[in-house]
Amino acid sequence: MSSSVMVNSSVIDGVDARQTLGLTSAISLAGPKPCDLEMSKALADSLRPFDVYETEEELNHRMIVLSQLNSLVKNWIKKIGVSKNMPVNVAETLGGKIYTFGSYRLGVHTKGADIDTLCVAPRHVDRSDFFSSFVELLKTQPPVKDLRAVEEAFVPVIKLEFDGIELDLTFARLALREVTDDQSLQDDSLLKNLDQKCVRSLNGCRVTDDILNLVPDRETFRLALRAIKLWAKKHGIYSNVLGFLGGVSWAMLVARTCQLYPNAAAATLVNKFFLVFSKWPWPQPVLLRQPEENKLGFPVWDPRVNPADRYHLMPIITPAYPQQNSTFNVSLSTRTVMMNEFQAGLEVTDQIVLNKAEWSKLFDPLNFFQKYKHYIVLRAAAPSQEQHLEWVGLVESKIRILIGNLERNLYIQLAHVNPQSFGAPEGAPDDTFLSMWFIGLSFHKVENVNIDLTYDIQSFTDTVHRQAVAISMYKEGMKIEARHVRRRQLSEYLPTSVINRGREKRRTLDKDASKSTPDKVDGADEAPSALHNSRSDADLLRKLASGAISGGAVFSEDSHESQDSITFSLSDAVAAHTTMATEEAVANGLSEEAVALSVVAKPLTVGDEGEEDLPRPPPKRPHSPGHEVPVKRKETEASHDADAAEGVETKPVVAGGDDGDDSPMQVEEEAAAAGGDATEEKPGADAPPPDAATEKQRLPSTNELSDMLSPQPTASSISVVKNSIRLRLK
Repeated sequence: MSSSVMVNSSVIDGVDARQTLGLTSAISLAGPKPCDLEMSKALADSLRPFDVYETEEELNHRMIVLSQLNSLVKNWIKKIGVSKNMPVNVAETLGGKIYTFGSYRLGVHTKGADIDTLCVAPRHVDRSDFFSSFVELLKTQPPVKDLRAVEEAFVPVIKLEFDGIELDLTFARLALREVTDDQSLQDDSLLKNLDQKCVRSLNGCRVTDDILNLVPDRETFRLALRAIKLWAKKHGIYSNVLGFLGGVSWAMLVARTCQLYPNAAAATLVNKFFLVFSKWPWPQPVLLRQPEENKLGFPVWDPRVNPADRYHLMPIITPAYPQQNSTFNVSLSTRTVMMNEFQAGLEVTDQIVLNKAEWSKLFDPLNFFQKYKHYIVLRAAAPSQEQHLEWVGLVESKIRILIGNLERNLYIQLAHVNPQSFGAPEGAPDDTFLSMWFIGLSFHKVENVNIDLTYDIQSFTDTVHRQAVAISMYKEGMKIEARHVRRRQLSEYLPTSVINRGREKRRTLDKDASKSTPDKVDGADEAPSALHNSRSDADLLRKLASGAISGGAVFSEDSHESQDSITFSLSDAVAAHTTMATEEAVANGLSEEAVALSVVAKPLTVGDEGEEDLPRPPPKRPHSPGHEVPVKRKETEASHDADAAEGVETKPVVAGGDDGDDSPMQVEEEAAAAGGDATEEKPGADAPPPDAATEKQRLPSTNELSDMLSPQPTASSISVVKNSIRLRLK
């Protein structure tokens, strides 16, 4: 779309007053002031030290690599045609093409970033050909390294490095005789007679092109998106697989901001981005345009038709048909973390707008390892580099299951996973192929309660192993284990420089475990409240509160179930979660009164002062019930010293005894033999023997393990390290 659109009315600073970009009309058509342009230039300059821009030479190298790959694809498709008895002169006209999508196609890729590519072939080429003969062809190419085919993935992909450039290569076969160099993928009719995997692969390109076509000014959009992506990475909320947002989701949020402020400068868009989405009435969906009619019968995101879509917590809907929710993996914890960061980002950018801070402050990394007092360390190891690469990919894709298990624990307020993984600790043998993830835990403010995380963690590790067996990935020597550590024990796993980074800016949630509102940014109180009291911002807040600019109204009309309109609000989603959790908790033997009393945390507040808080979180399932503290343990802990205030401690149980530690909370970790039964509490002075009610509460729910029907690992096939993790809060 051009920067100036002429329609039979006046044009205001580039976008017509009557023109609607996206689902609703713009909030403001005001153009940039000279100070806004200067601030945008300063924003662009502040990004350069972070290597977000490539040199001309690096850009040309990427184009050469893509050209070479495109030639390989054309020659391969020709050979496939000849092998299927086509005349050579006909096979030469069949074409085939490499398309790009994602950050490279959007024009916001960074130095060293991979390129998302799509191989589009005519109808005579099968997916099996792509994952057999084309893979073999790639193996013969000298520039190709680290080739790995993942045919079983949701979107099948070949991962490789081509002349120093990492590529993710997907495949789609069109129902066409030939694929020309000018073939467009935007026509919905191309999807006819295609299988689901081809449609998913094509949607990467279709969504990217739609995003570019739905923003008023591409260059302004790109600068704002570069800033938001860098901010998200620095603050640890950039990862679709772990339940945060991926690149396409961040792009759609920035694109929606551009639609609401079509003539604003990039610096203004960044500030408005935080204003809009710190106040967004989730789970009202974000839409870039009116969804298309489901004329081809493919599954689409529609909560009127699909009950499961009603439980999505942060829906951001792709604009291309068939529209999907790009944030399916978001959980209560990851949404809370992101909302806190949106609010903090708003406070920082307000300071920047008032010339009280520099743009570099927005990109200061938040030190995850100074934010919590207790952590879960998840370790995945394999005997070789190649096996480790596959194993780590599977484990990482399942971590969201562990987060969900921890969230449902009665006493855990927040489970915050750090998207960055770490290698083996210093001093480990050179042949140790290990990756570690860290999950920060925030507990509700309770006292004299035992917490058993054994089931929460063990059900996750069992799920990973079942999946590895089901897809024939598991190899002897692959291991996964989890253990709890306190903040001061992190030095056993991480360098001091990583742990202490940004320590002077530490913001610990655990100071008050019942608090989940965002921490104040230094100097934020100095920002006058009038900054967002303009008419346009008041209009924005009013429309956000009423849901007028979200997509909720789109899916509340003409319900397929009744004549009554369906309004999807956060309270509806939470009420549904509450009902499900209550029914399951009661079924597990807990009284309804106990369930009602289990919610003790104050929910995240996203409105201004005087507005109502978001509804309380649902009651949580008591996977591992607390027990009264035995008198003997109380007496033992009375002799421990002052670290009691910090809450949780790890005490491994090892042969020959242990030194112990000065903590009022103990964690016992016991390794069981390969393939044995799940670790059980051992009756003794420190814990009462399990009774029937306790065992009933430990029974797994079929809702918790999405692949419950996967083959169970056997004692002869898998070596599972099983830990018993029991905590005591005092």
